[in-house]
Amino acid sequence: MYSPGPRTTTAADTLARAALARAVIVALLAAIGLLAAGAGPAAAADGEVSWTVRTASNDFGSDRRNYAYTLDPGGRIEDGLVVVNHGTTPLHLAVYAADAFTTGQGGLDLAGEDATPAGVGAWVHPARPDVTVPPGESAEVPFTVALPDDAAPGEYMGGVVTGPPRSGEADGRRLGIRIRLRVGGELRPSLSVDGLHVGYSGTPDPFAKGDATVTYTIRNTGNAILTARQEVSTSGPFGRFGVRAGRIADSPPLLPGETWKVSVPVRGVAPALRLTGTVTLVPLLADASGSVAPLAAVESTTNAWAVPWAALLVLVVLGGLAVTALTVPAAGRRVTRRAADIARRARTPSPKRS
Repeated sequence: MYSPGPRTTTAADTLARAALARAVIVALLAAIGLLAAGAGPAAAADGEVSWTVRTASNDFGSDRRNYAYTLDPGGRIEDGLVVVNHGTTPLHLAVYAADAFTTGQGGLDLAGEDATPAGVGAWVHPARPDVTVPPGESAEVPFTVALPDDAAPGEYMGGVVTGPPRSGEADGRRLGIRIRLRVGGELRPSLSVDGLHVGYSGTPDPFAKGDATVTYTIRNTGNAILTARQEVSTSGPFGRFGVRAGRIADSPPLLPGETWKVSVPVRGVAPALRLTGTVTLVPLLADASGSVAPLAAVESTTNAWAVPWAALLVLVVLGGLAVTALTVPAAGRRVTRRAADIARRARTPSPKRS
């Protein structure tokens, strides 16, 4: 058996071990320091905020998720927003009102401070344009909702927003609370379907069904906030070969005047030359309490060509073959007759001239 000899330790090995030990100790101390720092209050970083907002407790209630008011034109009410500073330094924030809008992803957002307000953003007035909150404390910012005498009836959405002043701070996030405002008068909920179009895509198999794509735009043409429940179908001439699209998600809540673009695939559509696409919308009206009422359906149709090109190509080829089959024998018979005529004339002696 092999027996290793005695191991010799050099001065270089000793220095290397000492350096490794020092590195381990430094790493442990650094880890302890990081843990200690993480145990304290966290400062606001990119994508984070060091404050929260809530509704004020008053005659409207406490612990409200948002603000909801019903006012007649010329009406006026007062409420408040509470800002809580969870950081370790004084917090200075701008406070302003803004209109709401539906984003391309279907969420509800509030316009920036530089946007020109037209509804809630123009009618809600914070008592002051900014607020400074000491660390660990809260401050209330009163605001007034004052409608002009000519405010149009209907539903409006906006909010009260807090964020870094325009002078600029490290944290660019905003926090706000929505305001849903119902201006007294006749409520006219209405949706329409704009730009309805049907496209058809066949397959190389002349006997297979293809796919259709139905595109359209939902437009809120009324004065109420509405969600659209959607159904899409296609059919051939005289309503035959009907196919329904799969389940379509409801549209996001659309504010008056807003639009939402939709594209729906419909599978297994027969190429019946003339294709009819039908879109049916059921407007869903929700009140401030969350109750939803379905309204009368809105239906829109359009027509498009669904030409079975593969099948037509097969018919053209078959027709060409049939014509060829009929033409070639006829040409052969003509050639045969001509050859027979030539042979017959060759056998017939020419008359002698006198």
